[in-house]
Amino acid sequence: MESKALDAGVGILFWITRNVGSIELVLNAKKIGNDYIVTLTGGRDHIGAVAVCFFDEKSQRASSSVITIPDHREEQLALKGARQVSIATKKTTIFIAGIHKDNIHHEDITNIVSVSCEMVDDLISFVKRQN
Repeated sequence: MESKALDAGVGILFWITRNVGSIELVLNAKKIGNDYIVTLTGGRDHIGAVAVCFFDEKSQRASSSVITIPDHREEQLALKGARQVSIATKKTTIFIAGIHKDNIHHEDITNIVSVSCEMVDDLISFVKRQN
């Protein structure tokens, strides 16, 4: 696993990589103003789903939406990731997910989802330590 953070004058950049079988998952995060944009990719990189979550400070509630590219199945990863980051940071978050493995098996999917969730947790822990 590799994890790095860098302040490049345009916000905090964070990335972490994890290997799940033959796939390397990569989670990148960038702070844009007070908000976050996060990407989670693996295998053949692409955009499979995009979720946005808005945290309303007044009501302390999060509202989210997801757009999924036809024939892709990353919508739950994107939606859950956007909601988790937004609720933890109380900021708007855009989460883009795209993971592809040919001839994937159910066990591979389970492992990829599990590790992806751990990576999002690592990002949230990092952001909390920065505040």
